[in-house]
Amino acid sequence: MKPIHPYWPTLRDFGLVAFGTLVQAVGLRIFLIPAELASGGVSGIAQLINYFTHWPIGLMVFIGNIPLFLIGWRFLGGRRFAMRTAFAIVALSFFTDGLLWLPFFPKNGLTNDLVLNSLYGAVVSGIGYGLVYRGQGTSGGSDILARILNHYRGVPITQSYLITDTAVILGAGFIFGWDKALYAIITLYVSGLVVDTTMEGAGTVRTALIVTSQPKDVAERILSVMERGVTVLSGTGAYTGKERPVLYTVVTRSEVQLLKTIVHEADAQAFMVIGAAHEALGEGFQPFKRQ
Repeated sequence: MKPIHPYWPTLRDFGLVAFGTLVQAVGLRIFLIPAELASGGVSGIAQLINYFTHWPIGLMVFIGNIPLFLIGWRFLGGRRFAMRTAFAIVALSFFTDGLLWLPFFPKNGLTNDLVLNSLYGAVVSGIGYGLVYRGQGTSGGSDILARILNHYRGVPITQSYLITDTAVILGAGFIFGWDKALYAIITLYVSGLVVDTTMEGAGTVRTALIVTSQPKDVAERILSVMERGVTVLSGTGAYTGKERPVLYTVVTRSEVQLLKTIVHEADAQAFMVIGAAHEALGEGFQPFKRQ
């Protein structure tokens, strides 16, 4: 196998960040900005400033992130992560204003429907954010603010996001109207779901831990019917003190119902816990790849 160039992971990361910020900018310019949907972060603040001053939104995103980056760079996970975040801020600012230079670009958006703008804006922006995160960067703004609040005030990261984005959306409610602020909340929520999906990809699988008095029968059925591997773990019941084998297996989401049926038919008294895993690598799933 031909060895991977040592600079390839870095180039891949910066490529993902660049493409991700371009997708974010497209979502902003086609859906969110024309519909006056400020879904949070520095880009949302930039929209509010633009409403009164008509200053370029991309430029405001860049200027707004400078003090945050200088204050919070030490909390961005080291030099490698900070450099990717700095690149993402510059790229997002450039693309947000640069898209307007294209003669064929729909500067006033594609539709006046708030529902369509909020949903498609969330999906497109969420994909962009997810690609940036996969490139080990952030787009600044709320990410940096959340880390600053967490460090200096001890505010949990998730609560920090809620505080900063809620403040922006409240401001948007007073300026753009409360109907648009409510749609912006939907955009914020859907965008978060899309970010998770983009980062996890389509490889999300289900793991199952099965405690049964018929471990051999259950394992044989999983092996033969589902053609999935089974690992037998040693377990001890805390109440009874008796040793009981615990079966561990990984299946796709579509196979969960079949697994439930197999276990129930073999042992109606079995105990099973099903969880989610972001990725499964190896036989029967995705092959290992060098990063």
